[in-house]
Amino acid sequence: MTSPSASAPSPYLAPDDLPLKGVRVLEISHMIMGPATGMTLADLGAEVIKVEPVEGDRTRRLKSAGIGYFPVFNRNKQSFAVDLKSAEGRKLVQDLADKADIVLENFRDDSLLQYGLDHASVRARNPRAIYVSLKGFLSGPYQERTALDEVVQMMGGMAYINGSDDRPQRAAPSVNDILGGQFGVIGALSALHERERTGVGKYVRAGLFETNLLLVAQFITQFELTGTPALPFGSKREPPWGVYDLFTTKDGARVFVAVVSDAQWRTFAATFMPAGWAEDARLFSAIDREAARPWVVPAVAEVLKNWNSADLCEALEKAKLSYAPVNQPHDLLKDPHLTQGGALMPTLLPTGEHVSTPALPLEFDGLKVGKRADPPQVGEHTVAILKDLGLDDEAIALLRQHGKIGG
Repeated sequence: MTSPSASAPSPYLAPDDLPLKGVRVLEISHMIMGPATGMTLADLGAEVIKVEPVEGDRTRRLKSAGIGYFPVFNRNKQSFAVDLKSAEGRKLVQDLADKADIVLENFRDDSLLQYGLDHASVRARNPRAIYVSLKGFLSGPYQERTALDEVVQMMGGMAYINGSDDRPQRAAPSVNDILGGQFGVIGALSALHERERTGVGKYVRAGLFETNLLLVAQFITQFELTGTPALPFGSKREPPWGVYDLFTTKDGARVFVAVVSDAQWRTFAATFMPAGWAEDARLFSAIDREAARPWVVPAVAEVLKNWNSADLCEALEKAKLSYAPVNQPHDLLKDPHLTQGGALMPTLLPTGEHVSTPALPLEFDGLKVGKRADPPQVGEHTVAILKDLGLDDEAIALLRQHGKIGG
């Protein structure tokens, strides 16, 4: 991966300039939704303590499709490895919650009650705490259900609209987990702002199913306004524009080309099509071109198949038209916009492996928020956190000897 030049100005905000500097967060979470929330807050400058079992968060040990979870969502955090099932461990985490501005968790309702870390217990001791729960469902009949991203994609219509008539297909990324986590962040920041006025924290909940609802809302409204269900995207369906398609080039690559306005059509036709196409009265408006798709799209395909993909993309770029080569996710490691702009950050994993992880898709005065710390070793910060709580070396050694802490 190409990193920004060492001699070039940093594309990232300095740590002291991060907007959430000084905010303390206690993250009691696993998998994706909770860690994604904690990572966003950490990237924005908050001090995030990640509570892990003594043996470490199980996402550290996932393989195959889950191997990227821990590397992507756990930078800029401190790891506190502790046995929550022990009285000593519970007391330590409760003490951390008493000092936190934000406590976030993504376990089943009331599962933290036994540890005195549920929202009512935490806020009884620390009324200023903002307690953020990331759940499968918000208030309602399904509130107690267990959910996964794929579960809510299936029941929420996303898998249907993303698939074909006979086969629902989940969106491959964990879109509800990740976006739902960002709603957790929005809720936390809103509650922080309100606390400036009231001095009191809020109980914030974000839900997977309700996140999915927002993502499919356009198709629900489409049905209400037309009476016609939206067709699955994997089915044979015609887009509402004359040229809005994938085209195969001479070198066997595929390029998506979108020509959606009248001005774009005239530019496209003048640049790529034979003489006279830009003035053809049958293609004057978007409605005309949509009706003409049966003969326009094959004609465009016949022309574009004579281009090499790189030359076609260059010509489309020069003409200021919308296009995209069909990439695989790992192709983005070589994307010059991402590598030169600082959107991909070299990251050292606890295993010693090097990967590239994405910065938050945000800029403040032209600068991104970067990586202050790589994903931590299990319990890497346990001792420092305990000393901050006032424990001495002897007490820490005793906790370690009895297996109450890790690291």
